[in-house]
Amino acid sequence: MHKGIYAFVCAALICGMAVHNATGQEMQVRQDSLSVVPVDKTTGMINYQEVVTEEGTKNDFFNRAVAWVNITYKNPTSVTTVRDPQTGKIEGNYRLKIYQSTEGQEGMEWGTILYSFRLEFKDGRYRYSFYDFLLKTDSRYPIERWLDRSRPDYSPDCDLKLRKVDEVVQSLILTLKQSMKPKSVKEEVEW
Repeated sequence: MHKGIYAFVCAALICGMAVHNATGQEMQVRQDSLSVVPVDKTTGMINYQEVVTEEGTKNDFFNRAVAWVNITYKNPTSVTTVRDPQTGKIEGNYRLKIYQSTEGQEGMEWGTILYSFRLEFKDGRYRYSFYDFLLKTDSRYPIERWLDRSRPDYSPDCDLKLRKVDEVVQSLILTLKQSMKPKSVKEEVEW
């Protein structure tokens, strides 16, 4: 009985927020939804990209990145399409699943998102890019469509889905940055 009331109240709140957003704060909400994920200004596509300055050579970064790929992905050799130590580049494709969660519990699966990544290395710095995010469907469905509130298939869940994608990608970036740091060398103590 209580779950039914809770679901009704939640649905009413979501509908009320959607009506409120549609009647006066369309531009404000649109700007907020754009800030959920990084959007390239020239292409209009979602792109997580950063150049990170770190201690190491191109080869050091390449080896650290290979180790990160091997730990992060279940089948790393099928994930990567390019592993070239000469050019200092690793490229790959993978997928992530996003779930509707309520009160800290995983719920219904919203979808599988396919994405591409590129890691490039130079002495003293590396660059990562996570891009080409697609909802796995029968046809090509870029998730940038979730940013456009004027689309007929837009719903308030689109912003939540983008936030879920952002959480997963930010977690990948965090583990990548940790893996790209040089290993601390412990000096042997003489006794």
